[in-house]
Amino acid sequence: MTSKPHENPDPDARPQRRTSTAEFKARILAEYDAAPDAAARGAILRRERLYGSHILDWRKARDAGAAAGLTDRRQSAARAAKKAENAELARLQRENARLQAKLAKTETALSIMGKVPSLLFERARSGLKMIAAAR
Repeated sequence: MTSKPHENPDPDARPQRRTSTAEFKARILAEYDAAPDAAARGAILRRERLYGSHILDWRKARDAGAAAGLTDRRQSAARAAKKAENAELARLQRENARLQAKLAKTETALSIMGKVPSLLFERARSGLKMIAAAR
């Protein structure tokens, strides 16, 4: 049986960091501590794709400060809000640049359209001069 390598449409895309909620960590810790032997604990780790170091860190955090210790300091609410603000800011900057380019094109077209009547008038007037001179 052959397996295909993981196909990523964007080779430059960076993988997303996995985050776990405090409830998930507490549930896994309780299940891990209730496991009867090392084989059962290993099965839990494999099923959840975790390492033993995760359990050690989570247990240390739980013992130090209950549920508050299980939250991920890297993914605080302020950081998530800032990330959302930055994404919105980037989107608005792209939209602003697009609209400014469109405005420049429109202003150029209007400038040209404003000159067309005077150009036609001058052309018609020079044509009349040529006809009058030929007579």
